[in-house]
Amino acid sequence: MNLTKKRWIYLVLCCLINLCLGSIYAWSVFATPMAEHLTKFAHHTLTTGDLAIVYTIANAVGPITMISGGFFNDKFGPKAVIFTGGLMFGLGLIASGFVHSVGMLVLTYGIISGLGLGMAYGSTISTAVKFFQDKRGLIGGITTGIYGLSSVILPPVVTAIVAATDVTMAFKIIGIVFLVIVCGSALFLKPCPNDFVPEGWTPPVNVKSSAHDKNWKEMLKTPIFYIMILTLTCGAFSGMMIISQASGVAMNMIGMVPASAALAVSVLALFNVLGRIAAGFISDRIGRINTLAGALVLSMFGLGALYLCHKGTIALFYLGIAVVGICFGSFMGVFPGFTVDRFGAKNNSVNYGIMFIGFALAGYFGPSVMRSIFAADGAYQRAFLIALVFDIAGIILTFLYRVVLNKTEGGNH
Repeated sequence: MNLTKKRWIYLVLCCLINLCLGSIYAWSVFATPMAEHLTKFAHHTLTTGDLAIVYTIANAVGPITMISGGFFNDKFGPKAVIFTGGLMFGLGLIASGFVHSVGMLVLTYGIISGLGLGMAYGSTISTAVKFFQDKRGLIGGITTGIYGLSSVILPPVVTAIVAATDVTMAFKIIGIVFLVIVCGSALFLKPCPNDFVPEGWTPPVNVKSSAHDKNWKEMLKTPIFYIMILTLTCGAFSGMMIISQASGVAMNMIGMVPASAALAVSVLALFNVLGRIAAGFISDRIGRINTLAGALVLSMFGLGALYLCHKGTIALFYLGIAVVGICFGSFMGVFPGFTVDRFGAKNNSVNYGIMFIGFALAGYFGPSVMRSIFAADGAYQRAFLIALVFDIAGIILTFLYRVVLNKTEGGNH
């Protein structure tokens, strides 16, 4: 089997790995029963807001290993990097089933699993995109979309396990299963040769001229990088803000029961997945920056719908989270290919790891803003307005991107 055909096998393996890693987006389903469990060992009642720091840290530490693991992935290939990341990710989840305090959960889930996730996720995305130069947007959308699909599948599974046993057993079972799948799949992955070109495909002129294969130092010297990373932060802010506490928002703002709130998490995740795949496909045709600008405009309507929500407005709530999910997914699906377009495929594991810092910033500030505002106001509306401001800033940055690109590279998007 030649490499053009074999690459599809590697894509399936990368998607299988990402299906496990994406369980982080189902955090809000773990959070409620875990808060109840840890309250037994605390001196006061814990809430999901008290545990939001765990999710925040898990996202924040990812770029550390995306960058360091990306260096080894670009040099030696994905097998050892993803295996190590999967081992850390799985062991962190298993260990989370034994904790008795928020601090220990921060260590096991937030730091150990978060670092493992960053190492494995960055390498799977980069590996898949390198093999599919002819379909970068679509493949970036599919691989990141499968990552998001985990939070469609996992919430009802976690809910069932918790109902039958408890949340600690859910962590242990899922940790063992994911460790086996990720580490096992990693053993069959191969690095993409630097000179590989898919059969029957000729690189367009604009790709040849724009993909200069910059290393991370050269990338950081370009003004376009800073515009891109800030655009990513703005675009991911509202999604990270809502995903981190979707279950709590559904219960506190709309009045849903826990089972219905878990369904809302799955709906948000489903549209997140659809946004990744659709935007990746669309961006191959109309351009990355045009797709991102459209997603930011659409996100504003979703946030507006959420701002108008109150007790009982279930349909409006679902509309709002669906639109925000699509827009957040668009950024996650487009940016892997976007980074390769601008800085080349050779060093993409490290370059995308650095770019992913923009996502980590959104993962820190988004949930923090949501938690702080709800603590102060007892409502989420002001948080939605702040997210709207980030969307507007992102739209301005897309115009700035075009101006700078036209001056530096002749306008090839």
